[in-house]
Amino acid sequence: MTTGTRTEDQTRAEVRRAARALLREPLLRGGGRTADDFRLVRQHARELREWFDRNTGWGLHVDSETARLRKTPGAPDDATHPARETGGARLPFTRRRYVLLCLALAVLERSENQIALGRLAEQVVLEAADPALAEAGISFTLEERSERGDLVAVVRLLTRLGVIALVAGDDEDYLRSTGDALYDVRRRVLAGLLAGGVGPSTVAAGTDGDRLAALTADPVLESMDSADLRNRRLRHTLTRRLIDDPVLYYGTLTEEESAYLASQRTAITSRITELTGLVAEARAEGIAMVDPDDDLTDVRMPEKGTHGHVTLLLAEYLASGPPRPVPRAELEEQVRGFARQYGGHWSKTAKEPGAEAELVHRAVEKLEALALVRTATEADGTRSVRALPALARFAVGAAVVRGGSATDPTDEQEPRR
Repeated sequence: MTTGTRTEDQTRAEVRRAARALLREPLLRGGGRTADDFRLVRQHARELREWFDRNTGWGLHVDSETARLRKTPGAPDDATHPARETGGARLPFTRRRYVLLCLALAVLERSENQIALGRLAEQVVLEAADPALAEAGISFTLEERSERGDLVAVVRLLTRLGVIALVAGDDEDYLRSTGDALYDVRRRVLAGLLAGGVGPSTVAAGTDGDRLAALTADPVLESMDSADLRNRRLRHTLTRRLIDDPVLYYGTLTEEESAYLASQRTAITSRITELTGLVAEARAEGIAMVDPDDDLTDVRMPEKGTHGHVTLLLAEYLASGPPRPVPRAELEEQVRGFARQYGGHWSKTAKEPGAEAELVHRAVEKLEALALVRTATEADGTRSVRALPALARFAVGAAVVRGGSATDPTDEQEPRR
């Protein structure tokens, strides 16, 4: 191998590492835990910017302090990957926490270079008094500990993103009403948070879906109409979904998207593989871009621990059963049976009476985020879960006879692929 070839291989490997870093965390800072990734992105910014612009329409901004991939989802209405707490059970953000996040950003935009958590809270309370929020059912007064907990969860997320940095104090002291915390405001990071194609204040009132579509639209492409621009829009949408979605099901595509993908599938997936290392797995129902390194996902399965075990057991149950909506109550009954069989390996709280409802909720939430099941409310009000085609890999076969005797099914559960 020549020196030139080694250099080209090294460059391709570095570009791939930089692209994967941006897909894991679209906002990288030049200091702290993301410093190494930031330097790599800055080194290969031109090539990365060109690839993302051509194939996804995501802009890449790189300066001396930050690298920001303005990444918007292929399906803006997908609610299966919410913001989560930065520690503990990593519970998803509630509607109120999302509102507090937006209000906190508005306060930080107008604040001095440093702000105390108590001062931030006071300003957020004033912002939350907007009558429009009250009409939407949102209130925030700091009269309850749970409200302080919501604000602390927002502050911890902003700290992880690098928007603010702790200077003194502790947010736990604020949570217990025994102290305060002081933060630096990093304005360059704050300015780079918005990823939409237009400013939120310019979006007219309408349904949530209409506003999301307007925020994530490309105003230049939307204003033009030609065959080349239509193809570019299709390429952007499909590439975004293949990168972002666990599975791209053909049944979720429009007729125009389906026709374009049928003719361009190999070209699109090859380009994604070359940049990211994701490998296309094409099946009759759709395409999944599989990550051999398993680090470009926020949801993993299988996973250790009680919740991971319950999720896997329910996946096997749903995949092996008939193709019908399964009521949540039936899944809870199954979990009670699993507890009797496997409870010796579970956490103590998972075996308490009534724990099955939370176990099913957490499991279904993960399966839905991985596009393995779909949840719905039936006509009679029953909440149900239906298996999607990709769940078939978790189905188990019958016992296999080897050497004249039946082996233990628990030792020979082979997935059907």
